[in-house]
Amino acid sequence: MPVRIKYFILLVACVTFAPFLTGCRRQAANDPSIGTAFSGPMTLKLRAEISPASPTIATSPHGEKLEILQVRRRFVRVRTPSGQVGWTDSRSLLSNKQMEGLAELAENSRKLPSQGEATVFDALNMHVEPMRASTSFYQLVEGMRVTVLAHRASPRAQPGSTPPANPLDLKKPERRVRKKKEPEYPPPPRPAAPRLPANWIALSKTHLPPPPPPPPEDPAEALRKKKGRAKQRPPGPPMEDWSLVRTKDGKAGWVLSRMLIMAIPDEVAQYAEGARITSYFLLGTVNDEGVTKHHWLWTTVRSDGAPYDYDSFRVFTYVVRRHRYETAYIERNIEGFYPTDAKPGTVPRFSLILRNLEDGKLYKKTWIMEGYLTRKIADEPYVPGKKEDDAAKPADSLTDKIRTLLDQ
Repeated sequence: MPVRIKYFILLVACVTFAPFLTGCRRQAANDPSIGTAFSGPMTLKLRAEISPASPTIATSPHGEKLEILQVRRRFVRVRTPSGQVGWTDSRSLLSNKQMEGLAELAENSRKLPSQGEATVFDALNMHVEPMRASTSFYQLVEGMRVTVLAHRASPRAQPGSTPPANPLDLKKPERRVRKKKEPEYPPPPRPAAPRLPANWIALSKTHLPPPPPPPPEDPAEALRKKKGRAKQRPPGPPMEDWSLVRTKDGKAGWVLSRMLIMAIPDEVAQYAEGARITSYFLLGTVNDEGVTKHHWLWTTVRSDGAPYDYDSFRVFTYVVRRHRYETAYIERNIEGFYPTDAKPGTVPRFSLILRNLEDGKLYKKTWIMEGYLTRKIADEPYVPGKKEDDAAKPADSLTDKIRTLLDQ
């Protein structure tokens, strides 16, 4: 076939089917909306079809309002404010309630006390909730510094499990309820229930001897078992640790704790003994032949997915006479919770919230440093929202509010 005839056939096909293609685009732009959602990632890619191999035809920035046109399983066809239509995963979308919660989380995190700064180990996604299936709306780059605010342990998604559905604001279609047709003839009566046997009382008795009473347990052994609970993994599905972090530009979200490295100096962090440092605080400053050194308080945890924030804390002091760091105070096998309050100064002091393993209640314990000596000065029950001095009142009340919201 000559080349001119081929070009002529192609031209006729384009002219013939062009109105149908334009009509399809116009129809997609005029489809009725069944709901609204917001773009979750920093840049949301909209594809021409459901398949991930389909080309990207449009992009949407984080927080842009989108109209939902169609839903197929967990894939959604949306329309941007500029009229572009494409398919995306529902897990990449945020509902109105999630957007409000994200804004509230960022606002409340500005007043939460810092538990130390951390460096991002690798490119890390920031999620709206402490779970892998939740939407990620920002990505932290390698080497970025963030402020650690809170900790949460959540179940790790099992292989093959389906992620939770995204609560999008969809309009439920009206369904016609069909009236059940009455049967022409009534059903037959049910047969009578069987009667009990004549000797049912004798059959119900048991002839087993009663179990012997348990032997009395040694109080020291019972206390030793309670203290060893910190080393045992709680029963249930595999858990993983998440941290609520705040960036320098005010963004707040949840990230995997194992991808963070607390920014305490390496000459101190080398004494972690295989545990993960969860928080650290500056207690004081000394001068060693023109070099500034610091006294530190840190908290660590050994088990992953623990229902508490740390199981050990230690006070490091820099001894000028020996030119090295030494442990001034340490406690292990505890259950500690945020927030930790540390106040450096002439007489540094710090307070921790610890659980009493005997009665299961929380206590706020306070220590002070007198030179190289660490001494406890207070041990009182921890009451959320308790009024204290004016300096600690705003942080404590807000922290208790955030803790209540996160536990819901």
